[in-house]
Amino acid sequence: MKDYSRTDRIAQVMQQELAQMIQREVKDPRMPEFVTVAAVAVSKDLAYAKVYITTLKPEDQQITMDILQHAAGFLRSQLSKRIKLRITPQLHFIYDTSVEYGNRLSNLIDQAAKEIPPNDDSSSDR
Repeated sequence: MKDYSRTDRIAQVMQQELAQMIQREVKDPRMPEFVTVAAVAVSKDLAYAKVYITTLKPEDQQITMDILQHAAGFLRSQLSKRIKLRITPQLHFIYDTSVEYGNRLSNLIDQAAKEIPPNDDSSSDR
């Protein structure tokens, strides 16, 4: 069993703090209402952090990423005040497409299920 590493703990705390800060402290009026910090991956040396973001509407992706890249310095400085680390990682925002991918697969499965005729042979037991 692998121990819960220090970088994993830091990433989890960063995810929680960034989620709150993006909702409450990023004051750009163009920011969509529903932005989620899906995950944070911190490098072993704590120099960099990849912050995976999702939005409720896929069309909000570009504006959200532009706003967050512009606010990265502000968010990093706020993180340094909230999380006591010797080095506060540089933030790199990445749009997480896994939710969209999952929704697309789910829709394809639902569509395929509708196209398969129901099995009316109720006498066969498998």
